[in-house]
Amino acid sequence: MAPTLNILERLDAGEIVIGDGGFVFALEKRGYVKAGPWTPEAAAEHPEAVRQLHREFLRSGSNVMQTFTFYASDDKLENRGNAQRFTGAQINEAACDLAREVANEGDAMVAGGVSQTPSYLSCKSEAEVKGIFKRQLNVFVKKNVDFMIAEYFEHVEEAEWAVQVLKTSGKPVCASLCIGPDGDLNGVSPGDCAVRLVKAGANIVGINCHFDPMICVKTVKMMKEGVERAGLKAHYMVQPLAYHTPDCNCQGFIDLPEFPFGLEPRILTRWDMHKYAREAFNVGIRFIGGCCGFEPYHIRAVAEELATERGYLPAASVKHGNWGAGLEMHTKPWVRARARRDYWEKLKPASGRPKCPAMSTPDSWGVTKGHADLMQHKEATSLDELKPLFEKAKASQ
Repeated sequence: MAPTLNILERLDAGEIVIGDGGFVFALEKRGYVKAGPWTPEAAAEHPEAVRQLHREFLRSGSNVMQTFTFYASDDKLENRGNAQRFTGAQINEAACDLAREVANEGDAMVAGGVSQTPSYLSCKSEAEVKGIFKRQLNVFVKKNVDFMIAEYFEHVEEAEWAVQVLKTSGKPVCASLCIGPDGDLNGVSPGDCAVRLVKAGANIVGINCHFDPMICVKTVKMMKEGVERAGLKAHYMVQPLAYHTPDCNCQGFIDLPEFPFGLEPRILTRWDMHKYAREAFNVGIRFIGGCCGFEPYHIRAVAEELATERGYLPAASVKHGNWGAGLEMHTKPWVRARARRDYWEKLKPASGRPKCPAMSTPDSWGVTKGHADLMQHKEATSLDELKPLFEKAKASQ
């Protein structure tokens, strides 16, 4: 069953579309994804886990069930000794089936997603990289997803290639870069990136991952300004991290020393998400979701903040009093006293870590496409490859 309206019809009508959250990080914490490769074989290995997470995001207000196909290209699935029981096609097909099953339980759309590839980092040809995207696209077309997302691209050139391939489906195409205000890793500004993506055929452009919500919103605003200066038209999307990243450099949170296993102290509260949703809406973004670190309660907060504009609350709000109103039923009087908006809006949460700094110093190795350390291969990473990396890391501490 297809949704009543497609994503462009919804956005053209002024509707707010709410995305889902960070499946890779959420399922890693639940024991279904391995940190490092970050590949989505759980769609075929443990479909019940993926299905349940889809359902939680749907219940929390998501209009989009994004296929769990992040890093599901053949070259990534078999990169650096990452053994698989399933083929890329099987994983992509399973992910599409799960997303459609849950989308049909509500008025949600299914988005087929592709992301950056090891082949591009290893300087493979345009034809080879496009061939990888085409193999994923073939599955999305077979499964009749509602629209396409090219997401998590550090280089606008590769994102352009992805958009050009996805556009051949005839379905709406979103393009989302994982960059900040400084632009992509070749220094192309956010505004220029957006113009290139729109000219490549993207209907919706924006930012996902690598930076916190306010930095991502700022970057999308720069993209919007660039598109308008060029006399072009597009819709805009944002799906940021759920981690505070004021200390990040152009590479984003993967350069933080806490990545990926020590990020929890940086997590945004649900009240931070209210601020994010309002800021995104105010700058003209209408496809608002989340990426790594986002859990269903974060998406529920986005949906609750925008409930007036959307005309309804998500189903999950039945178990969540507005601005902490459920605390009115608490047994302790000092907790009941927190059942008010001004308390949570003004709260400055403590970390409980008196010996820890507020911010970190990011790693800044400065390597990108073409550097020897980024050349990828099927074989497992050897000790001989790791030793110089360990030494370089120790020298920079």
